[in-house]
Amino acid sequence: MPGRPRPRRRAPRLITALVGALVGATSMAAPARADAGDVGHAGDAGHVGDVTKYPITTTAGSFPAGITAGPDGALWFAESGVSMIGRITTDGTVTDYDVPTADSSPLDITRGHDGALWFTEVAADKIGRITTKGQITEFPLPNGTGPTGITGTPDGALWFTEDGVNSIGRRAPDGTVTQHPIPTPKSGPYRIAAGPDGTVWFTETAGGRIGRVGKDGRITEFRLGDSDFPFDITAGPGGMWFTAPGANAVGRITDAGKITKFPLPSADAGPDGITPGPDGSLWFAEQSGRIGRVTPAGVITEFPVPGGADDVPFQITAGPDRHLWFTELIGNAIGRVQATPDQESIA
Repeated sequence: MPGRPRPRRRAPRLITALVGALVGATSMAAPARADAGDVGHAGDAGHVGDVTKYPITTTAGSFPAGITAGPDGALWFAESGVSMIGRITTDGTVTDYDVPTADSSPLDITRGHDGALWFTEVAADKIGRITTKGQITEFPLPNGTGPTGITGTPDGALWFTEDGVNSIGRRAPDGTVTQHPIPTPKSGPYRIAAGPDGTVWFTETAGGRIGRVGKDGRITEFRLGDSDFPFDITAGPGGMWFTAPGANAVGRITDAGKITKFPLPSADAGPDGITPGPDGSLWFAEQSGRIGRVTPAGVITEFPVPGGADDVPFQITAGPDRHLWFTELIGNAIGRVQATPDQESIA
């Protein structure tokens, strides 16, 4: 049954704080469906860096945040402003599913090893699970946990950052939750990603550090600049790659803790999400209205997004179509950026 349009809401408090900081430094939900509406383009279709935007016409003020590729060939995203999980096909058709807990502020989402999508509910202190059929189950965490980022590991566990209690949480496949306190107080853990060596890495936005949880559960921290505001992190060539909007840079950290930063060409770019692309490079969203690409050698290219900084490109992921897909936090849209050229554009 199609869902009803939602009234526009204010951005969740955490989202508002994050954007402000960047500027300064078991139920079945009734889905709402929409075909691709007004689609915006930049450049000539078929070339690397071309952008197509799909407005979320089913829900106003959804504030789409985290995004990931699902096992069904679609992209799934968290709608933090309306307590929904969204699904968009590669042709731009959007379906929304209501999260049972109202005003839960779903923030990040990841693909689990059980074939479902898992997401954080930062305002409800819960972890959610949604199947590709739209069935949602919620799992409560201790009060005040404030889960933000989430990632899966090959052993079937879910790891998540707990901003409210300054810890890293792990949910085992049997549902057991373990917390790992972060040594630095009030570090602001935000995004988290699995490393290639069985470790888990995370960003500390307030602490100016990158953290690593070892196989033994011990946390090691690597210091950046105090005002670097490390935001997102992902595995890539040569180590873990991260965005540092406070330093206007993207960076790489090796397992040994060696850090290399690559300054961005545009001033005050506000790099947000980062993900590996199908071309061997890392791609990242810039809240200033661009999508960036950095090669393993550190060569950076930026591509403009229609709507620019007003729409706030936020999180980004590689899609099943060999292109990159990103959320626009304020633009209320999902975007696609071409990562590899079409054959006809090569000829």
